[in-house]
Amino acid sequence: MSKKTHQQQLAARKAKRQAERDAEHRRQRRNLAITITAVAAVVVVIVGVFVVVGNGDGNKPAAAGQPSNTPSAADQSAAGPDNKPASIPTALAPAPKRPKPLAAEVSCTYKKSTEPASKKVNLPADGMTKASGTTKVSMNTSIGDLQLTLDSSLAPCAVKNFLSLVGQKYFDNTKCHRLTVGEGLQVLQCGDPTGTGSGGPGYSFNDEVFPTLKYGRGTLAMANAGANTNGSQFFIVYGDASGLTPQYTAFGTIDAPSLKLIDKVAEAGVTPQNGPQDGTPIIPVDIKTATAAA
Repeated sequence: MSKKTHQQQLAARKAKRQAERDAEHRRQRRNLAITITAVAAVVVVIVGVFVVVGNGDGNKPAAAGQPSNTPSAADQSAAGPDNKPASIPTALAPAPKRPKPLAAEVSCTYKKSTEPASKKVNLPADGMTKASGTTKVSMNTSIGDLQLTLDSSLAPCAVKNFLSLVGQKYFDNTKCHRLTVGEGLQVLQCGDPTGTGSGGPGYSFNDEVFPTLKYGRGTLAMANAGANTNGSQFFIVYGDASGLTPQYTAFGTIDAPSLKLIDKVAEAGVTPQNGPQDGTPIIPVDIKTATAAA
């Protein structure tokens, strides 16, 4: 073997190791973003309880989105296995609504990232996008059909992106890779073709959030790895998400019958990965196809 060939092989192995490390760092950043938010919220609650009654019970909510950004779980003192929810709210939360409407059209920009796409896909076109109207999306999954309503008055650029990915069959034959079941963070995270939590479409777009944004049962939102890093990963709030602050773009809702299907998945629990309440769902949720209404 020539010296040149040997050097090329060493360089190739080094590049592969670096790519693997980068992928793991991206996954950890997505997990950490929501974990920090949720834990910070819990610390405030615990301190408040201690001041008022002189006793803190140590409860800490799980964290979400991933996105992909999304959540991580912490200890739970309620009775029952730690990898299952102690309870799940059954009432739908009010759909998110902006306190002040956006302009009739907004400018959307999608920036190619240095991270390669997990599945070949074209970027949505930049430009002005209508900030009103809703679009139905049906996801045929291994647990049944999930019915989503995307709301362009909430996040027109996120809706445009999601519909672009649906149209290119990006979500077809992918799995929802993450479930959190702790108090304060109960979400199902999907949208990564690699199923690892580190994958994305190879581009990003900015957040579309507002200070009064809240996440409750039925909210559909983008996972991220920090500010303005939205891509393809998203999460569905099926229960309590009081541990989240408004830094995840909400772009629609999911209906009640679909949530009941997810409830069954949550009740079966998780295989822990990022804590006892945060991991892969024991009942797999595989997205077979995603279709937008004509």
